Amino acid sequence: MHILVTGSQGFIGKNLVVTLNQLEGFSVDTFDRTSDIKSLESKISSVDAVVHLAGENRSKNDEDFDIGNYQLTKSICLSIENLDKRIPVIFTSTTQAEEDNPYGKSKLAAEIALQALQKKKNNPVIIYRLPGVFGKWSKPNYNSVVATFCHNIANKLPIKVNDPSKSIRLVYIDDVIQSFVEVLKAPDQMAQWGSVEPEYSITLQDLADQIKLFFDSRTTLISERVGEGLTRALYSTYLSFLSPDQFTYEIPFFPDERGMFVEVLKTKDSGQFSFFTVQSGITRGQHFHHSKSEKFIILKGKARFKFRHLITEEKFEIFASSDELKIIETIPGWVHDITNVGENEMIVMLWANEIFNRKEPDTISSEV
Repeated sequence: MHILVTGSQGFIGKNLVVTLNQLEGFSVDTFDRTSDIKSLESKISSVDAVVHLAGENRSKNDEDFDIGNYQLTKSICLSIENLDKRIPVIFTSTTQAEEDNPYGKSKLAAEIALQALQKKKNNPVIIYRLPGVFGKWSKPNYNSVVATFCHNIANKLPIKVNDPSKSIRLVYIDDVIQSFVEVLKAPDQMAQWGSVEPEYSITLQDLADQIKLFFDSRTTLISERVGEGLTRALYSTYLSFLSPDQFTYEIPFFPDERGMFVEVLKTKDSGQFSFFTVQSGITRGQHFHHSKSEKFIILKGKARFKFRHLITEEKFEIFASSDELKIIETIPGWVHDITNVGENEMIVMLWANEIFNRKEPDTISSEV
């Protein structure tokens, strides 16, 4: 399919063009603010579908809303009317379309023009009344409050939360694009109204607090639950506002005569990741835990793990090296240590099921 994307340089447009260009079966033509309006009908005549994203959503001049939203949409409708073929149209409207403001009125007028085209020419049209859309490449102080909060917090700028309890509706850019692609793949099945799932709801204060925790995580090392849902999407959006000089940050390390211990990442409820080094012939550990458990993997070198049961005095050893992929797990109630039995420095990755608490460490010194 050959797709015309209007508003291709906007937030949603950039994401859609990138996605369509990476998918098989699609080619893309674009129309943006720099394009000659006279080229619009020619572009439309050569495509199989139009994704109409262009519009005006912030202006001090009310006439700009009429020109950028209604008049441009009307031009697209007239161009399709003049052609003897059906050209499906996806249109991004807004949840403000029924509100009494110039922006909402202009979007509603655009919807009505498209509905008239659909009725007159039996031309497929699908309208998305989108709530706040957020994600990478959005603009602060323009696209959404999410973009503004992410930009300001990432750059240590103040944010203003005028109504902390106000709940806002949001959809994530990847879900928006996925919905568009699914429609483009089956244009004959278009309904008049489109929707994006999932839709999220969050208060302004909770939104601000969550994004601040992303910023703080480089200091606390505590990762938020960024693997799914709204938190995942917000985290991705926050990261997209980091500049190249913010792509790296330092982490704490604790050197001594045995080597060094380095904390890498902590979680709220699933422990922490660290690594440590051990000089040749040196032993680390020599302790036991009542409840804490650990998983070790040798990244470089050779190790001997020794264990002793606190009650039965049973002892045994495990040898491991970077030549083999296996986890060595320490068990509560067993004294354990690790010795570098190789000739060079050893590097060991460690996961513990709880964050180390220096006040109550659950680490009791004892020799194997």
